[in-house]
Amino acid sequence: MKASFFFATPARSLPMRMLWVIAACSVATLLAWPWRELFDPANTAMLYVLAVAIVAARAGKGAAIATALLGSALLDFFFIYPHFTFTIGDAQHIVTLAVMLAVALIIGNLTLSLQREKEAALERERQSRALYQLASQLAGALTLEQVDELTRRFLQKTQACNGMLLMRQGENVLPVAGAQAPLSGKLYYAAQSALRQGAVQATVDEPMQWLFLPLHGSTYIRGVLALSATDTYLLDTERQPLFEAIAALLAASTERLHFVEVAQHAQLQMTDERLRSSILSALSHDIRTPLTVLYGMADTLAQSELPKALHEMADAMRQQTLRLNSMVSNLLDMAKLRAGDIKLNLEWQPVEEVIGASIKLLAPALAQHPVSVKLSPDIPLLRFDAVLMERVLCNLLENAAKYATPGSPIRIAVRTDKKFAHLSVSNDGSQFPPDRLENLFELFERGDSESNIPGVGLGLAICRSIVSAHGGSIHADNDDGACVIFTLPLGEPPVIEPEGESE
Repeated sequence: MKASFFFATPARSLPMRMLWVIAACSVATLLAWPWRELFDPANTAMLYVLAVAIVAARAGKGAAIATALLGSALLDFFFIYPHFTFTIGDAQHIVTLAVMLAVALIIGNLTLSLQREKEAALERERQSRALYQLASQLAGALTLEQVDELTRRFLQKTQACNGMLLMRQGENVLPVAGAQAPLSGKLYYAAQSALRQGAVQATVDEPMQWLFLPLHGSTYIRGVLALSATDTYLLDTERQPLFEAIAALLAASTERLHFVEVAQHAQLQMTDERLRSSILSALSHDIRTPLTVLYGMADTLAQSELPKALHEMADAMRQQTLRLNSMVSNLLDMAKLRAGDIKLNLEWQPVEEVIGASIKLLAPALAQHPVSVKLSPDIPLLRFDAVLMERVLCNLLENAAKYATPGSPIRIAVRTDKKFAHLSVSNDGSQFPPDRLENLFELFERGDSESNIPGVGLGLAICRSIVSAHGGSIHADNDDGACVIFTLPLGEPPVIEPEGESE
């Protein structure tokens, strides 16, 4: 007899279990009856013990006990003298019946335990196979919608329950786009609790039982898996490890998709940066030479003896060429800054000198705007590259003059704290877009993309590169009009001795 016969699926219905009891005892009796005169009753009892073991494997514990009792009765009636009565003529046979009944019950319990272990092993195997299939399917998922669909299909097919993938949005949890409607009431608060506490939460919302499992990522909890079913088995602690394993698979899958998205975004940024650098290099080098020639020709025409109309035209050509030359210079500077080709000529010097030089250099552009400078009395010497810092201030002053209302003031202020000097340039009558304050310092970004004011969006990007090279930072705000503030580290300036002490 094969081992699989003993550990096959037990009969479930009562008539089938009783049929096994009667059949097993009948077969044992028929097999032993021809040999009743040769075999001792103790040996005949072994057939009934075997019948108990078979019934225990096939029909369960209750049927095994019934088989043991019926077998004991049949052994007494047919094989213990006097035959065909339940009277026991020899006291030894009482011990035989008692031992046979005890052994039959023990074997029945042991067989039933093996049957349960076999069923548990089969269940674990089935769960492992199902988890492997789910993991294989999730490995090929490309979007959160696919992950949600695969999970719901898996739970309905293998666990007879419904599933919902809730992803983290700040401090809240929301279903994946296109999935079921958001949770509300106590179900929403249970999901929120699972997200914040990072622990399994269970609740009942008649007629459904709900279980919420957090999706633990490597850095933070990425969402919650919500399970619901009408049966109470969902809240059974024996099944919770399986649900936690499913949640772990989902956490790994959602985290994989997150990092894939981050890698793709980084790759796009790198490609974008390489393209921008190539454009900068091409424009700055290939346009500079013909632009210089064009400016020289326009300047020559402007200084020549021409009729008034032609002279004005030549002067306008020179001004526009000069403006275009300034744009190309910005492109070239940006290309050099991003390539790291510019070396800083750092020296300790007063910041008011570079401010004055910048204002003087932009005198024509600032003619319609009164400029005020406010300096703290205790500003020490700062270590910076004067040429590059002048470029920063010129770009900021030029932007302030271009976008400010004619006649409005432009303010320059300098203050210090324990570590940095803070320099700000602000104007009245204009504001930065509040939702794009950080993007203003990117390449080719302008405060107003639809503005007719000339510019290509490089000035602030150049300012940020220069300030960052000096170890400072730069940002924009609208607290006092359109204002740009950048910092320079204070450091430890050298001690300047009076001339008399030096001598």
